[in-house]
Amino acid sequence: MQRKKETGMKRTENRDTLVHHWQKFKRHLPEMAEAYDGESRAAYAPGHLDAKTKRLMAIAVAVASKCEGCMIFQTDHALEQGATPEEIMEACGVAVSLGGTMAASEVTVVMEYLAELGKI
Repeated sequence: MQRKKETGMKRTENRDTLVHHWQKFKRHLPEMAEAYDGESRAAYAPGHLDAKTKRLMAIAVAVASKCEGCMIFQTDHALEQGATPEEIMEACGVAVSLGGTMAASEVTVVMEYLAELGKI
């Protein structure tokens, strides 16, 4: 997703835009949205792994997958679960170890977002 680079919008503005359009989608297809939301609730619920660990894992997957929206929202969720910026950066490091230079360039999304939030 290249929206930020193409439009020059901040990562926080991109987050707000994504939330706005997701809410519109939910109004038009509430059954689909509820199914997705239910799956997410189940996936990130504490179990053998705590919720914070699961969110850090999701950041690594998001970076390796180059999903800007995923990186932004998983970073938010990880912070809500008590993750530190350093833990988030370590999760990004795991993604880089798997995805090489392509993942390394995507880490900038997370770093810019943390900077916009005043976390680093």
